[in-house]
Amino acid sequence: MTHPGAAPDPEGQVSDAVRGNWVDHHAPAWTRPYLRLSRADRPIGTWLLLLPCWWGLLLSMVADGQARWFDLWIFVGCGIGAFLMRGAGCTWNDITDRDFDGSVARTASRPIPSGQVSVKQALAWAVVQCLISFAILLTFPPMAILLGVVALGTVAIYPFAKRFTWWPQVFLGIAFNWGALLAWAAHSGSLGWPAVALYFSGMAWTLFYDTIYAHQDKEDDALIGVKSTARLFGDARTPAMLARFLVISVALMGLAVVLAAPRGEILQLVILIAGPWAFGWHMLWQMRKLDVNDNAVLLRLFRSNRDAGLLPVLFFAAALLA
Repeated sequence: MTHPGAAPDPEGQVSDAVRGNWVDHHAPAWTRPYLRLSRADRPIGTWLLLLPCWWGLLLSMVADGQARWFDLWIFVGCGIGAFLMRGAGCTWNDITDRDFDGSVARTASRPIPSGQVSVKQALAWAVVQCLISFAILLTFPPMAILLGVVALGTVAIYPFAKRFTWWPQVFLGIAFNWGALLAWAAHSGSLGWPAVALYFSGMAWTLFYDTIYAHQDKEDDALIGVKSTARLFGDARTPAMLARFLVISVALMGLAVVLAAPRGEILQLVILIAGPWAFGWHMLWQMRKLDVNDNAVLLRLFRSNRDAGLLPVLFFAAALLA
């Protein structure tokens, strides 16, 4: 816990930011508080929001066997949109959690509780990010636009979930994996069952990695009354629950692959199946390294989920070229 009057870092750096990140060392000084609000100094969240988008796009392309130049824009547009919407969501989260953040050691150095920006400035920044994201969304087909608009509700609700449920990670999963549906629809113009299976696979993955992440704050969360799956499961039950999330995530991704794979294309199916297989092995490696009482290990494992999520991207892309 922090104590009243604790001095923030004089350079404004956030305590759990990546050391040597470009925001703290290269961004113009006046932009740094806003980029920190957007977690640009901690890119893992952008990756975790983006990767389900790429899963959905690539699997949709495999399913109908079509690759168009517009798909390249979807690929890039999802990247820009993930950066902006993750930034907008984190800014909104910091606005709603400003009183909690000032009482937790890991978050007291964030821009609002440390006094780098005001709440009004943060709100304006969140609106700017949403408007730019919406402009990108308007270039997509109608179904994708509709899904993107609906996603705003999930982003708005998530910061409040930890106040009323022991499962706020479910709400994070709902928001963070919406891109699997959106990107599938952006390519195909409609939704399909493989996209739905992929979406729920991502939700189980979110429960996996964010439970690991939440163990960093369990003591502070207990003192201020914030709920999480880390507190719900405790140290003893967490490994068993992570194993269940792993199995569910891999099984649902495997189902998505089987539903999407063109019939009779055995080589393509084998390559596709290798995606969830490698994904599952990475999560199993995380479980073997897990120490729920070592924050450095927890943060390192959480960040490693970028690599876990990239594995299906690589195999889905290879299957598309097969």
